[in-house]
Amino acid sequence: MKGIILAGGLGTRLFPCTKVTNKHLLPVFNKPMIYYPLLTMVNAGLKDIMIVTGGNYAGDFLRILGNGREFGLKDISYTYQEGEGGIADALRLAENFAEGEKIFVMLGDNIVEDDISEDIKKFEKQKEGAGIFLKEVPDPERFGVAEIKNGKVLNIEEKPKKPKSNYAVCGLYLYDNRVFDIIRELKPSGRGELEITDVNNVYIRKNIMTYSMINGWWTDAGTFESLLKASNLVAGKEGFCF
Repeated sequence: MKGIILAGGLGTRLFPCTKVTNKHLLPVFNKPMIYYPLLTMVNAGLKDIMIVTGGNYAGDFLRILGNGREFGLKDISYTYQEGEGGIADALRLAENFAEGEKIFVMLGDNIVEDDISEDIKKFEKQKEGAGIFLKEVPDPERFGVAEIKNGKVLNIEEKPKKPKSNYAVCGLYLYDNRVFDIIRELKPSGRGELEITDVNNVYIRKNIMTYSMINGWWTDAGTFESLLKASNLVAGKEGFCF
């Protein structure tokens, strides 16, 4: 299985900090944000990883991550997303890198406490389809929300006014190689982007979507509030109290 970290975009919610660097290179406690999804993948046993980035500071990833040897990797692959076409648009750029293998996709501003290696192994044995990670949250209306019944995902609704559950869809996804065919069939959403929720709902309609639960904490770090929250969570995990 190959790993793909999506780390493009302009990070406008973190202006003015992102006027001089990519959002995913900002610090979360004592490490650049991009370290956390990368370490999640490495700790889950993935060795072949691509970073999809964009904007004016894509070259800074090379300066910080180099060839990945610091993380026990032989190398890291990189590709560049022009503009902001959405998560699915960024993912499609990794098709040649995937080479027909299953992939684990993680948004570069998502940070999880859990070791997900067992979930990765389970999906590798899954014959076909996709998998998502869910976390029960008190404010599901802020996220994509999964409707679950009898152990199956029935639907995912993006930022619903009346959520059908408290299960937020985290920015971690598992796909077989048909994901790129699905992306090619997508139409842009109302905001002009190719939405990952639309990709996931195709798998759900085909009845080949599974899910795993995040038991520890999970957060993104795409706003000043969530960036502070992420830093505090990481600091607490490492034994620092403020």
